[in-house]
Amino acid sequence: MLSRLGGRWPRPLPAAQLRAGRLPRVPGLQRPALPVWAAASVSAAGAGGWYEALAASAPVRGAEQVLLSAHAATGLPWWGSILLTAVALRGAITLPLAAYQHYILAQVENLQPEIKTIARHLNQEIAIRANQLRWSKRVARLTYLKHMRRFVSELYVRDNCHPFKATVLVWIQLPMWIFMSVALRNLSTGAAHSEGFSVQEQLANGGVLWFPDLTALDSTWILPVSVGVVNLLIVEIFALQKIGMSRFQTYITYCVRGVSVLMIPVAATVPSSLALYWLCSSLMGLSQNLLLRSPGFRRLCRIPLTKSDSETPYKDLLAAFYAKIISKK
Repeated sequence: MLSRLGGRWPRPLPAAQLRAGRLPRVPGLQRPALPVWAAASVSAAGAGGWYEALAASAPVRGAEQVLLSAHAATGLPWWGSILLTAVALRGAITLPLAAYQHYILAQVENLQPEIKTIARHLNQEIAIRANQLRWSKRVARLTYLKHMRRFVSELYVRDNCHPFKATVLVWIQLPMWIFMSVALRNLSTGAAHSEGFSVQEQLANGGVLWFPDLTALDSTWILPVSVGVVNLLIVEIFALQKIGMSRFQTYITYCVRGVSVLMIPVAATVPSSLALYWLCSSLMGLSQNLLLRSPGFRRLCRIPLTKSDSETPYKDLLAAFYAKIISKK
């Protein structure tokens, strides 16, 4: 770098030039072919080494190749390739994992009557033993909890349905969403190592309808607002089907609602390619949640029948939604 500047350090820029945001032209160096907002965004992200490491990581490079391969194989315009990739990833990876999650949760729910019976008998035995050995309430309580945890763990092992297995979906879906988002951002800003600028030019002409340029922001806010609304619908569907939620579940539900609303301004500050991917992914998530309520699909996935299952889940969902609206009026 110093040799290109004639072997000496460059003079400081005038304050007026800095305030105007004008950079000097240095011989032998080319300006990056990025929009102004993209260059500023990349510079801001570059200030944090963690984002640079993430953007250059192997999973993100793999996600870039998935997007490029999908575009090359299908020959679709970029908006179609992004939509197809989101649908394919959701259908091939997250849908089977979501079905497995529902299978585990159904098994756990069906164990609850047996767990309650064990708890009742154990409580009686501990009370008798505590009376005989003159245990304090604290000792009796700790003994009860110790044995209860052991019995419940044995039941989970017996039926191979430990609740932690139900979290596998989150541990795979969230990183995949992050890697795909960063990969799309790399392609949209020209930061990708593989054909970065040519792909950026293709994305600039690969949009449709009101967002013809996928590297630009959605100035209409249609995509960002749609992302927030769809995510809120997913949260509300979950909340409507949970009767008598615990305080912790209520707090989590409110937090997820807040994140869904926060996604609107976030989606308004990223390239339209990201907002489009987020919208497609969220729509697939909504469809996936509705599909997993279907008794026929649950039988197809061999998800055990539970006490809380309904033969008319969609009718019940609409009734619960209507009752919620009426109760607020």
